[in-house]
Amino acid sequence: MNTDRIQQIIQEFVSERDWERYHTPKNVAIALSVEVSELLEIFQWMTDAEVSQIEKESSTYRRIKEEFADSMVYLLRFADLLDIDIEQALLEKLSKNAEKYPVETSRGSFVKYNERK
Repeated sequence: MNTDRIQQIIQEFVSERDWERYHTPKNVAIALSVEVSELLEIFQWMTDAEVSQIEKESSTYRRIKEEFADSMVYLLRFADLLDIDIEQALLEKLSKNAEKYPVETSRGSFVKYNERK
């Protein structure tokens, strides 16, 4: 995925509509939360078995893709607004997580790092 190109497309979309004044980091973070909540809403009352049966051609799958895409747009917009290097941020976080969750103590365990005995 070429995130720079997608961020440029998003910026052009926002600019053409004169929405820059609305796209503050706070507002975009709020919008992101709303979109992720809409994604979660799709799954709200489904069992794990029902989720595993969602077919790629179904209207449910299309809704999932749309809400996922909306969420990604706001994530990318947020990173653009705050000049976050996405790759660097992800690699730094993965490195921190590797330290907090070493394989030998974390494998197969969902226990949070600060609650391990």
